[in-house]
Amino acid sequence: MKYLDEFRDPAVARLYLRQLQDTVSRPWKIMEVCGGQTHAIMQYGIQELIPDDITLLHGPGCPVCVTPLEQIDKAITIAGRPGIIFTSFGDMLRVPGSGKDLFTVKAEGGDVRVVYSPLDAVRLAMDNPDKEVVFFAIGFETTAPANAMAVKQAADLNITNFSEIVSQVLVPPALEAILSAHDNQVQGFLAAGHVCTVMGYHEYEPVAQKYQVPIVVTGFEPLDILEGILMTIRQLEEGRHEVENQYKRSVRRAGNEPAQSTISEVYRIVPRKWRGIGEIPHSGLGLQPEYAAFDAELKFDLGDIDTREPEVCISGEVLQGWKKPTECTAFGKECTPETPLGATMVSAEGACAAYFRYQGAAA
Repeated sequence: MKYLDEFRDPAVARLYLRQLQDTVSRPWKIMEVCGGQTHAIMQYGIQELIPDDITLLHGPGCPVCVTPLEQIDKAITIAGRPGIIFTSFGDMLRVPGSGKDLFTVKAEGGDVRVVYSPLDAVRLAMDNPDKEVVFFAIGFETTAPANAMAVKQAADLNITNFSEIVSQVLVPPALEAILSAHDNQVQGFLAAGHVCTVMGYHEYEPVAQKYQVPIVVTGFEPLDILEGILMTIRQLEEGRHEVENQYKRSVRRAGNEPAQSTISEVYRIVPRKWRGIGEIPHSGLGLQPEYAAFDAELKFDLGDIDTREPEVCISGEVLQGWKKPTECTAFGKECTPETPLGATMVSAEGACAAYFRYQGAAA
């Protein structure tokens, strides 16, 4: 298939693997930030192919996985109210809250709908003026432009029955939180290519310099990942700590500036909790004061919701690269894609789901 087979060429993969073998001289630990990269690593057996001295750690780059439990519970609370059409991307419907998930709310009679764009939710609000339409705005910088545009369009069209539960998060502060932890193991990062398509990679440069770690912006095909690992190992072996761009076919240093402008017009930087990790300063987006009318948390006066993760679930440790999914005692037993205890087993980008899919419950 044109534009796909070239990134899965076995001959090129063998070349990268030989170069890795010739380059690495000591153990290194690299974290791939994105869950899409994690799934590619598992699908193509990349960890088994690369030299034993290189360990890949799985990072917090799954937007569904890091959405905090209290935000899930707020969504469930709103979705169960009469007169509400609650909209979300499909993955979110199966993420467990404290007591149930959005699919259960739907089964109990709530009007919960899957949409493929936040603009679909705006259209629903236009078509249903007697209902309140709420969109669950989650994700990293990748989804922020469209989620911001939905609010902007609703404001421009004077649509007053549309609002968002905003749970947008930002990647660079999460990397800093990982690197500044006393037990940090990460020595280099494969940064998420799609995030950098929007934001560029200039904002990673201060992180690389401050913590003396290489960061390589990397795509999602097997050759992308192998080349990204090779670029990172070369930096580590040479004592360099730069930001390099493997994903040049999609990413520029400055990113998509019109998209960034839309984000900054509608959203502002706020502290944000990450599921299983806790609050990270400056790591989230919230609505600007002039768009407060579109804030579902304010509109529906939800207040504070106190939540606690299941004690057996170690998704927070998985998201920070401290443990592998198979180190969880519930993996493949109490916790499966059909009966998930945590979001990392639910999401299409979750590390636990990747291990279950490609290695099985007996991994």
